[in-house]
Amino acid sequence: MKASDSEWMSISDMMSGLMMIFMFIAISFMIQVQNDKDKVEESNKKLKVLMQEAEKAKKRIKNIAITYNKDKTELNEDLHQEFSKNLNKWEAEITQDNIIVFHSPTVLFDNGEALLKKDFQAILDDFFPRYIKILASDKYQNEIDEIRIEGHTSNSWSQKISSDDIYLNNMTLSQSRANNVLSYCYTIDNITINQNKKWLEKHFRANGMAFSKLKFMNDTNTPDDNKSRRVEFKVQMKTEEKIYKILEAS
Repeated sequence: MKASDSEWMSISDMMSGLMMIFMFIAISFMIQVQNDKDKVEESNKKLKVLMQEAEKAKKRIKNIAITYNKDKTELNEDLHQEFSKNLNKWEAEITQDNIIVFHSPTVLFDNGEALLKKDFQAILDDFFPRYIKILASDKYQNEIDEIRIEGHTSNSWSQKISSDDIYLNNMTLSQSRANNVLSYCYTIDNITINQNKKWLEKHFRANGMAFSKLKFMNDTNTPDDNKSRRVEFKVQMKTEEKIYKILEAS
């Protein structure tokens, strides 16, 4: 064998080896590209599913919101129809959110006390059975999640004490007042109340709020003590809870 032939074979072998290396590199690259493509396709599939679920959730929330607004509007109309003639006498109001607010602190309780005054008891004797007659009717009964009494106070106290004690004393006072209002309403001897006690036990609540939601003088940062001292009756519809659950799941 000539030397030139030997050199040619060495070059040929080297070229074959390089071609094999390039082929393996190309195959590896193609496999990587295919894997990346599969991952992208899988990600796109997951993204598509998530977008479909988000769209479904959006539609559910929209439908629930439509129902909620309808129920909220109709309840507001029914409450106004029932109580509009009494609101001035009771020093009360019905808000757009269907909160019934009793404002006059001198009618509700003595200063710093949790016992209901006689005038407030008389108001509740008239108000609460009519209120429950609406809420426990076939129209609303199954749509209501909670009826909540909230006691609210000012951010002051009659004695000179620490800011911590002012808060704790007002929290205790507001909770006691809310509890006493609930207890009085629940024990009113009235056919509507008696017929719906089991339902009330599932939905009737009392919360003390202290001064967490103060009312202020018009366009100022000065608390309005008289407006802050109040009792509120709130209704939470089941549609609200459904929306919260959908948002949490999403």
